Amino acid sequence: MATTWKELRSDLNISNESEQIIKLEKDIIRTMVNIREEKGLTQAELARLCNVKQPVIARMESSVHSPQINSLLKILTRLGYTLEIVPLNTKQKI
Repeated sequence: MATTWKELRSDLNISNESEQIIKLEKDIIRTMVNIREEKGLTQAELARLCNVKQPVIARMESSVHSPQINSLLKILTRLGYTLEIVPLNTKQKI
């Protein structure tokens, strides 16, 4: 039985690319939660502002489901933010 992330990752056979995607999603969600909290909003208040149900916010913040891009953009826009696409690595060739 795996006891460390490295062992679990090996057992699950997660590729480096998949791991980067998981990390990126976690970073986006963590940032969104931080912004909501900095603005002093509860999940319910943010849901009302964004015209979505509170469980949508809760599922997104708890990483139960990957956020749909339209929901994520709707929430970020109401918080006064957007997403920006930037290279992961400046040495990476496109």
